[in-house]
Amino acid sequence: MEQKFSAGELRVMEEFWKGGRLSVREIQESFPEKQRPPYTSIQTIVYRLEERGAVRRVRKIGNAHIFEAVISRQEARGRFLDDLLGFFGGKAQNVMAHLVESGKLTREDIRETEKLIIELERKDRKEKKR
Repeated sequence: MEQKFSAGELRVMEEFWKGGRLSVREIQESFPEKQRPPYTSIQTIVYRLEERGAVRRVRKIGNAHIFEAVISRQEARGRFLDDLLGFFGGKAQNVMAHLVESGKLTREDIRETEKLIIELERKDRKEKKR
């Protein structure tokens, strides 16, 4: 199930990831009132996500169908990052270089990432000893 989300689809998926099981109306009402898209626009996005296997219907209350996410936020992020890495020749270093050059990656970000790597290496060593 390959998933690439448009901006609108991603916004709707975010609501599922935050709220769990939701109706189309609940998703629509989560948008700020001044920027709220029409009900039918949200319905179209949800049905498209359902066709692609990203969400599923779990029940019906009156005329309203209740949906939930099938794909997790973590899975979506992983697939997005894989696509991004592919765009940069498959190398994280190329992505990092671009972020540094654009000013979006700081030394503090790098220090925090190093701490995370050290922690993951410690966990990996502990699991290998078991």
